[in-house]
Amino acid sequence: MKLSPLPQIQVSQRLAGIPRWSERGGEIVRTFEFKDFSGSLKFINKVGELAEKAGHHPDIDIRYSKVRLALTTHDAGGLTVKDFDLASEIDQVGGM
Repeated sequence: MKLSPLPQIQVSQRLAGIPRWSERGGEIVRTFEFKDFSGSLKFINKVGELAEKAGHHPDIDIRYSKVRLALTTHDAGGLTVKDFDLASEIDQVGGM
């Protein structure tokens, strides 16, 4: 089942439910900070497990103790429910 991009009003409403994320260029993004590189790697492994389970994979940029995640549904051409659902799950393991 192919998902359709959400209208901007729904994107804004869903962003309110994940306040540490922001919309940039058709993606939702968030940067997480950890004590060290090891903490970043542990977090990325947890995110990887969630992403595999959801069949949806974020773009990940790791810089020592900072991890930037970006979510968008490429095959839908924009933000969908999948992005917001995964972001919410990631927030739960991010410890922030």
